[in-house]
Amino acid sequence: MAIQIREIEKDRIAELVTYVRNFRKELFPMIDHSVVPEDLANFEACYMADDNAVFLVATDASGSIIGTIGMRRYDHRFAHLDYTGQVINEVLKLYVEPAYRRKGLGRALVNALKSEAWQRGIETLYLHTHPFLSGAYEFWAKQGFRMVCQDDTEIFRTIHMDLAMIGAAGAAEIDAEIILEL
Repeated sequence: MAIQIREIEKDRIAELVTYVRNFRKELFPMIDHSVVPEDLANFEACYMADDNAVFLVATDASGSIIGTIGMRRYDHRFAHLDYTGQVINEVLKLYVEPAYRRKGLGRALVNALKSEAWQRGIETLYLHTHPFLSGAYEFWAKQGFRMVCQDDTEIFRTIHMDLAMIGAAGAAEIDAEIILEL
């Protein structure tokens, strides 16, 4: 089955936003979903108008979205993290449909994003995850990310991770579209 990974097209933004919001409801039932996250509410400005940002989707043979990943400029909202002076992007919204998990699609999405970051001159990729997301920390560690710190909060216990892109091995140029066989 052919899977394509490419940048989201403008005419599919509404579909993508709905897809991501539904995924968030499943993963984070404890947050208020009536509030649309700023990056989704202003998708074009956040992911398409900024040369350092990108949002990739994986689609199956029928064109249905089966996975997502994005990156945009890190907004320095965590005061205890110091990335001053770096060209740093935050990795966001890696979601893979359950039927496609453990088949390499998540890794392919991350690798495509790393290549996009490398091409754009991003020095560091930052992300955060949570212990209640089963296997998330281990997945990101396998992708080369290192733990920076973990917050000591009651519910989220946020794990902050980053990856230095300068000198990153295996950063190869990619075509505008990647086709996988799963």
